[in-house]
Amino acid sequence: MRRTLRTLRTIGAALCGAALACAGTAPAQADGGPAARAWESRHSGSDARFRGLAAVSRSTAWAAGTKGTVLLTRDGGRSWRNVSPPGAGALEFRDVEAFDGRRAVVLAIGEGEASRVFRTDDGGSTWTETFRNTDPKAFYDCLTFFDPRHGIALGDPVDGRFRILATGDGGRSWRVLPGRGMPAALPGEAAFAASGQCVVSSGRHDAWIATGGAASSRVLHSADRGRTWTVAGTPVPAGDSARGVFGLAFRDRTHGLAVGGDYRTGQPSERAAAVSGDGGTTWTAASRPPGSYRSGVAWLPHSRTTALAVGPAGSDLTTDGGRTWRAFDTGSYDTVDCAADGGCWAAGEKGRIARLTSR
Repeated sequence: MRRTLRTLRTIGAALCGAALACAGTAPAQADGGPAARAWESRHSGSDARFRGLAAVSRSTAWAAGTKGTVLLTRDGGRSWRNVSPPGAGALEFRDVEAFDGRRAVVLAIGEGEASRVFRTDDGGSTWTETFRNTDPKAFYDCLTFFDPRHGIALGDPVDGRFRILATGDGGRSWRVLPGRGMPAALPGEAAFAASGQCVVSSGRHDAWIATGGAASSRVLHSADRGRTWTVAGTPVPAGDSARGVFGLAFRDRTHGLAVGGDYRTGQPSERAAAVSGDGGTTWTAASRPPGSYRSGVAWLPHSRTTALAVGPAGSDLTTDGGRTWRAFDTGSYDTVDCAADGGCWAAGEKGRIARLTSR
């Protein structure tokens, strides 16, 4: 059953939205502050599906996806360099965390040895495999860093508890943290490797995990870099292996957003977004959520109220801290990330990568 649910989740996430994919994007319609927002396509030269994305700046970004593909741009997306690790063609990269235009860590997902971590210090010219999972019961989904040295990777439950890998040297080595500080997982509960946002962090110690697949969706919070966790329920519907919270974003250790729904094409996704103002202790459903499943979410830098959500059926903007969302684009994207200088990027199927512009 465990393998069946994972297979359904991985295949379903890969297929969801294919029928809704658009050749281009629609004009911006949202009231995105002084100027409306729009995605401006950047030709990647690849047909991979990118669910891993790291925005370094307006000019520099990394994307990681299917067929072991990793791309890097340093000119705002006008050109992309294929910097994929050699021999990684059979791997499924679902997350990338970058410290700058030279240093990055990528995660490949899958059962057993398919879950791996690689690091580069020279812009992808060379890579070092720094972790390979040898536990056939483990399946890693996403990773996050608190600073350039300390980070964690999240794995689905093993023996009834989510598994956490930790690094203290920038991803050059990893260790499995003891499970005693992790609450018991619910039957069927797991994380979704859909956007690299099933585990996120804010500041030097706080991290949050998004879950689904069980009777209810939950968010777990750690204030000590993953050693101990508390848990809270969310109003995002679950109750099925295809439903729950898919992506999280915290602009500080207090204010968080959750998005999700049902990733199956054509299935309704009511209450697909929620907001927290107390560090994830409690969650309130958005009064006007996105109209369908959303897999990725990101705060606009230096804004207390504005954020983006993306999914295979389109993108939405909130200007009131996540209480209400309004669609502004119909293009298919799986993940979104924003850099400190205000550069926001989105990526998805068929090599789609875009940068946010104001109109």
